[in-house]
Amino acid sequence: MYVAVKGGERAIRNAHRRLAERRRGDPAVPELSLEQIREQLGLAVDRAMCEGALYDPRLAALALKQARGDSVEAAFLLRVFRNTLPRFGYSEPLDTGAMAVERRVSGAFKDLPGGQLLGATADYTHRLLDFALEEPQQPAPPGEEPEAEAGSGSEATGLLPRALAQLGEEALIEAPPADEGAPVPDITRDPPLFPAERAQRLQTLARGDEGFLVGLAYSSQRGYGNTHPFVGELRQGRVAVELVPEELGFAVEIGEIEVSELETVNQFTGDAEHAPCFTRGYGLAFGRSERKALAMALLDRSLRAEELGEELGAPAQDQEFVLEHADNILATGFMEHLKLPHHVDFQAERELLRALRRAWEERRSAPEAAE
Repeated sequence: MYVAVKGGERAIRNAHRRLAERRRGDPAVPELSLEQIREQLGLAVDRAMCEGALYDPRLAALALKQARGDSVEAAFLLRVFRNTLPRFGYSEPLDTGAMAVERRVSGAFKDLPGGQLLGATADYTHRLLDFALEEPQQPAPPGEEPEAEAGSGSEATGLLPRALAQLGEEALIEAPPADEGAPVPDITRDPPLFPAERAQRLQTLARGDEGFLVGLAYSSQRGYGNTHPFVGELRQGRVAVELVPEELGFAVEIGEIEVSELETVNQFTGDAEHAPCFTRGYGLAFGRSERKALAMALLDRSLRAEELGEELGAPAQDQEFVLEHADNILATGFMEHLKLPHHVDFQAERELLRALRRAWEERRSAPEAAE
């Protein structure tokens, strides 16, 4: 046994060394710095932060470098590191209405107070490979300012009114949930029980695998849940994070984070006592993660089906199905453990199968012997 253990340890050390070699690649090629990853692969950094449930662009860049670009492995590394950190309090709810907006669009309204801010987006590109990027890009010459963007006068302050405010004033859309000061459940301390509260559902979706959420949201658009909304407002930018220290008793700003927030306008609801009105879906994610925020908003609305008296029957409407399978860290761990040694289990299964075959052969040969 001692020889086997030592042999296994040596093989694992060799595997780690080979992994480091593959991570580094050709030594003749300059090594990526964390600053390069953070600045030039920003969307990958933002995704790792979302699914790792930790806002730290530098650590996310480190995790992506260590994981060789594998976003799930990078999120796993961040989640493990996050679990080592002390918990000393909770921040105040983010005031996204005071966001310093960099991008703000609406698919439902053409004319918005403050205007539409396209920002940095690939929505209007032709999705053709840009071979000019094969060569280093030169910065714009000094003094050449980009063309001013429509509505950009409000960008510095970020004080842009909510796009859905007008619908709210006309009572054409349901009111947002009232903040009654009740403590918000923390799924990292108390796993949700089903049926889960909306706050628990949104927390789980925010940490969920983007690809899984997009696939489920797409299924709801195709009829498996009947959720095909309008994008009421997408806003992206920086918001202040505030904390109330016990010794002070009032909120102080401790920093800023970049977020993407999205609200959808969905199908009508109403009954004999409530006038018909639009319903809402909501999503918020770290960084420039608008695809994630959009998928969250669609699934948030789908998961409210029972609350709104709608017929259930689609995967996107099943709380347990969506929430229990959204976390790619749990899913990856349970799936990839199959690659680890299961020799004893397999031998037991093999011996059982051999016994079953012997019994089957004896039954088959018994009638022949009787003849």
